[in-house]
Amino acid sequence: MNFLVVTGLSGAGKSMAANALEDIGYFCIDNIPAGLLPRIVDFALQGENQLNRVAVVMDIRGLRTVKEVKTALAALDDKQMAYDILFLDAADAVIRRRYKETRRAHPMTANGQMTIDEAIRRERAILQPLRDRAKYVIDTTQYSAAQTKERICGLFLNRGQCSMSLSIMSFGFKYGLPQEADIVLDVRCLPNPFYVPELKELTGLDQAVVDYVMAAPESQELLRRYESMLEYSLPLYVKEGKSQLVVAVGCTGGKHRSITFARKLAEYCTSIGYTPTVLHRDAKRTM
Repeated sequence: MNFLVVTGLSGAGKSMAANALEDIGYFCIDNIPAGLLPRIVDFALQGENQLNRVAVVMDIRGLRTVKEVKTALAALDDKQMAYDILFLDAADAVIRRRYKETRRAHPMTANGQMTIDEAIRRERAILQPLRDRAKYVIDTTQYSAAQTKERICGLFLNRGQCSMSLSIMSFGFKYGLPQEADIVLDVRCLPNPFYVPELKELTGLDQAVVDYVMAAPESQELLRRYESMLEYSLPLYVKEGKSQLVVAVGCTGGKHRSITFARKLAEYCTSIGYTPTVLHRDAKRTM
């Protein structure tokens, strides 16, 4: 049985993660109190009820102290069953904005005796043991709901022979580095289609932009060198036991060169036996 604990900051996207997991075949249970976790495991393992893929959402609603978190993890370890932890995170300012937009109260501010800033700070401290143990950490600060779902599905859909989940992400440096990136590749040194009037409003998803970027000899050489680096390094990450690897490709705005290279690198990684997921973080930004 694949048993997954979904946790993280309130407002970071746990509900979206649970919905995405359910869509790809997980049996999902939300808002599990710490004391019920061993019973949930026993139920999932029962003969007639045995399930192949189970995800339980545990967060500050059912874990109010660091001690409760550690007790829950110890109880899970006592079952001597393999499990993974997925931790959803986001920047404090983004969490504040999301609560303001939805007009919902943070679980720790419901009694009106704590500010949202204090609630976020305490929640981070309480959940830190889970983050420390997490196999997967996703920062949703710059993600839309659709991108969060795409990221989750890319991690947990069956991925064939390779034990490592590979994600290739395009982004714009002007909007900040992806916090979860393991490798950052910079393509700002290449000719920029932004300054070509007929290409400015297009993206690297359009063939005209791809043709323009790849027509430059330096683009072809840089792509070859990045491909060579990945060909050499990816097996080393797999051998080292890394469960997920995020390769982030950045240009200035995240619309032209980075998308072109992300797509090209994904095609190359597919050709050498990997199954990468591709995410274009900033492709739809209008500023």
